[in-house]
Amino acid sequence: MNFGGLLGIVAVLAFGVGILGVAFAFTLASQGRSARGGVVLALVGFAAGVALFIISSGILIVQPARAAVIVNVLTGELEDPARAPGTSIIIPGLQEYIIYQTDQREYTMSGISTEGRMQGNDAVEALSADGQEVRLDITVLYRIERQDVNQIHLNWQNRYELDFIRPTVRAVARDVVSQFEAEAIYGEKREELGNQIEGVVSEQMKLEGLTLTALLVRQIEFTDAFSQSIEEKQIEEQRLLRARTEAERVQTEAGGRADAAEQEARGRANARLIEAQAEAEALRVISDQIAANPNLIQYLYVANLSDNVSFALLPSDSPFIFNIDDFTQLGDDFEAPEASIQLTEAGQ
Repeated sequence: MNFGGLLGIVAVLAFGVGILGVAFAFTLASQGRSARGGVVLALVGFAAGVALFIISSGILIVQPARAAVIVNVLTGELEDPARAPGTSIIIPGLQEYIIYQTDQREYTMSGISTEGRMQGNDAVEALSADGQEVRLDITVLYRIERQDVNQIHLNWQNRYELDFIRPTVRAVARDVVSQFEAEAIYGEKREELGNQIEGVVSEQMKLEGLTLTALLVRQIEFTDAFSQSIEEKQIEEQRLLRARTEAERVQTEAGGRADAAEQEARGRANARLIEAQAEAEALRVISDQIAANPNLIQYLYVANLSDNVSFALLPSDSPFIFNIDDFTQLGDDFEAPEASIQLTEAGQ
């Protein structure tokens, strides 16, 4: 209980004492005795009660997050600035006070009947640039600065929510929505829409002494027909995207197989080329050896005969008629094969 309330209770008790004094005075007078004691008690009680009541009425206690507008009842002027939270004195009968909240407050306009200040559907209805109906649920978070309380009292008193905030937000929202296509609001422009509404409302509230903390576009609804058309379009776009992705995958796989086949063919071609080069080099070496040693072929022929061959008949026109002396020309390191082979020319 605050000090002013305590004084009020004491004042009531003092008035009670005064009433008891009157009753006591009447009792004494009815008994033929002097009523002076009762009269004195009544006067003291009433005087104390009036004094305490005046004092308690002159004590102003402003709670935290509040501000008091002080009005001179004779001139109608406002005390500047408004009283801050705490205890102060006013002149009873000459000054009156009105308390305003300075903490953050909210005002909601919603299509849900259980939300917001207004009963029923209070969503903001607007038309987009392409004529589609749009419904918005909006919450305004705001506060009153103490230095602006007198201005709000002069302009709106306690009607600032219904007479200023509500119509201002609805008008601004309708104007901003009319600048956007419905499909854009449905998609990537939703945040931009909210930011534009908040910016305009903030400027207009500032002119009236109100500070906008945040403006929240909590819900955006469209007609059922429009919502269905958007959903069908998105489904079709998803199908096209999946088809395009599948086509790209197939194309990539085909390209990969083609590259692999090309690499494999190139590898086989390189292998054959290397093999051909090796064979050509081998043939070149053999050709050089044969050119240097003409009897080398005959020698290799004899060397590769089976070990159990000791006698062979050759036609007279065979090129393999060997002269043993020719083998000695192969060099000092030449060794004749172990098998003794007799070569006889047929017909001789």
